[in-house]
Amino acid sequence: MDESIYRLISLAGFFLVAFMAWVTGSRQKINTKTIMGSMALAWILGTLTFWISWSRSVLQWVNDFLVVLLSASQKGALFLFGPLALGPGQTLPDGTPSIGFVLAFQVLPSVIFFSAAISGLYYLGIMQAVVRFFAHIFYRLLALSGAESLSAAANIFVGIESGLTIQPYLMKMTRSELLTLMTCMMATVASTVMGIYVIALHDIFPEIAGHLVSASLISIPCAVITSKLSYPEQMIPETLGELPPADTDTPKPSNFMIALVEGGSQGVKMAVGIATVLIVVLGLEALLDLALAKSFGQNFSVQSLLGWLTVPFSALLGLHPEEWQLASQILGSRFIETEVSAYFALAEAQIADPSPFTQRSVTILTYALCGFVHLASMGIFIGGLTALVPSRAHDIIVMGGRALWTAFLATVLTGCIAGALVMT
Repeated sequence: MDESIYRLISLAGFFLVAFMAWVTGSRQKINTKTIMGSMALAWILGTLTFWISWSRSVLQWVNDFLVVLLSASQKGALFLFGPLALGPGQTLPDGTPSIGFVLAFQVLPSVIFFSAAISGLYYLGIMQAVVRFFAHIFYRLLALSGAESLSAAANIFVGIESGLTIQPYLMKMTRSELLTLMTCMMATVASTVMGIYVIALHDIFPEIAGHLVSASLISIPCAVITSKLSYPEQMIPETLGELPPADTDTPKPSNFMIALVEGGSQGVKMAVGIATVLIVVLGLEALLDLALAKSFGQNFSVQSLLGWLTVPFSALLGLHPEEWQLASQILGSRFIETEVSAYFALAEAQIADPSPFTQRSVTILTYALCGFVHLASMGIFIGGLTALVPSRAHDIIVMGGRALWTAFLATVLTGCIAGALVMT
C-alpha cells in the first residue's frame, strides 16, 4: 500500500481518537474555541517540525540549553548521594560510574530544588507576572485559564514541578482545570529525562533530540484537546482571562533565603508524598500480576493484556499491519514499565535484521511514547499534588485516574500528527 494511504489513516486517526476522548468522557457541552484553537495549534507546530528544518534546529538548541540549566539541580544531590545521583552513563570527576537509574536519588531531589526555586520566584513577584502573561495569551487563543496556561507551558520542560508554578491557585481550581493540569503532566516529558531517550534511540534516529522536544511541545495542545473533550469546563475558573488581585493576606517570608528554605521544605513534603504513592501503586500492580498468573497462567499479566488492548491504536497511528503486534506490545508495556523501558525496547527491536519498523513508523512511535503515561507517573502526580493541597485529595485522585486515559489519547494524537506529516 502506498505511504500516502497510511498518512491519510494517521490523519483520520487524529479525529477518531479525539472523538474517543469525548465519547468516553462526561459528554457535556464543549468549548468550541478551545478545541478548534488547540487543534490548529497542534497541526501548526507539527508543520513547523516536519516541514521547516530551521524550526527543529531552534527547538533542539532550546532543549540543550534547558538540560544544562536543569542539571544545576543535580549538584546538591551529588554532594549528598555521590554516584547514586548520577544518571545512566554519567561519571564522577574521579571516574566513578553511575549504578543506573535510581528514582529516589535522581528525580526526587530535583523536586526539592524546583520547589525552592519557584518559592523564590514567587517571593520576587516573577511567577505572578508570568501567570498573568499566559492568562492573557491563552485566553485569547484557547480560552484557557491563566493557571492552566502556565502549568501547560511549564510541562514542556518539567514534570511534577509544574504544579509548583500554580500552587496558590490549586485550592480553587475546577475539576476540569485539574484534569487539564494532570493530562499535560502525563502527556509530556521533562527535559531532564530526554537524555535517556536520546541515548536509547540515537543510533537508529540521529535527530531524536529535536523530535523529542517537538513531541513534548505538540502534546500540550493535544492534552488540552483530550482533557477538554473528556471533561469540558462547566464553571468559571478563578484565573480565566484575568487573574485576581495578588493575595496580600498570606504572610510573606521576611527575606529571599527564607523563601528558598520554606520552598525546599515544601518540596520535601512533595517528595515524601510521591515516594509513598509509588510504593502503594507498584505494589498493588505486582499483586494483580500474581492473581492473573494464578488464574490464567504464567504468561498472562497486566502488561500482556495492555498490549492486546492497544492494537487498535497502532492501527489508528497509521502503522503498517505487520507492525501492529510489536508496536502494541511496546505501547502497552509503557503503562507498567514506563516510557524509558519502552524506548529501549523500540531501539532493541529496530536493530534486528531486517528491521521490524520503517523509519516513518519509528518516528510515529517516538512521538506516541513521549509522555509519562504509566501507573507510576499517575502515582507521582497524584501524590505530589495531594501533598500541595491535601484538602483536594479526593478530586485529585478522581481526576488522576481519568488523566491517565486522556494523556494516553493525547500522546496518540501527537503520534497521528507525526504519521500524517513525516515525509520519510
